[in-house]
Amino acid sequence: MNRNDVTEMIIAAKIKKGLKWEDVATKVGLSKEWVTAGCLGQMTFDKKQAAVLGKVFGLPPDAVALLQVVPYKGSLPTSVPTDPLIYRFYELISVYGTTFKELIHEEFGDGIMSAIDFKMNLKREPNPNGDRVNIVMSGKFLPYKTY
Repeated sequence: MNRNDVTEMIIAAKIKKGLKWEDVATKVGLSKEWVTAGCLGQMTFDKKQAAVLGKVFGLPPDAVALLQVVPYKGSLPTSVPTDPLIYRFYELISVYGTTFKELIHEEFGDGIMSAIDFKMNLKREPNPNGDRVNIVMSGKFLPYKTY
C-alpha cells in the first residue's frame, strides 16, 4: 500500500458514506481546505488527526500510519494539468502570474509568498448572473536575505 492507495480509499469511502469535506474537517478540527489537501495526499496528519480519519473513512491501520508520513507534495500526473478545472488555475498563473509577482514586489519588496505559512478559504458567492467561486489565499511574506 502507498499514499496514493490511501487517497483512493478515502475518496471511495467519502462517496460511499455521502460525506462532505466540510463535515470531515469538522471532525478533525481543522479547515476544510487543509483537511481536503491532506486527504488528497498533500499534507501530513498527526497521530490524533490520522486516527480520526481512520474512523471516519474506515481505514485499516497501515493506511492510518501512511497519513502520518510526509507526502511528495505537488504531485500532478502531468506538468501542464489536463483536468479542466485545475488547468484554469494554471492558466490564471500564466496570465496573472507576472502581475501577482510585480504587485507583491512593489508592496513587500523582493521575496515570496509562503505556501507553508499559508491559509485558504473557499466559498460559494451567490450572484444573480451565476454563482461565483470565491477563494481567499493568505501566505506569509518571506523576504530574500542578503549575506
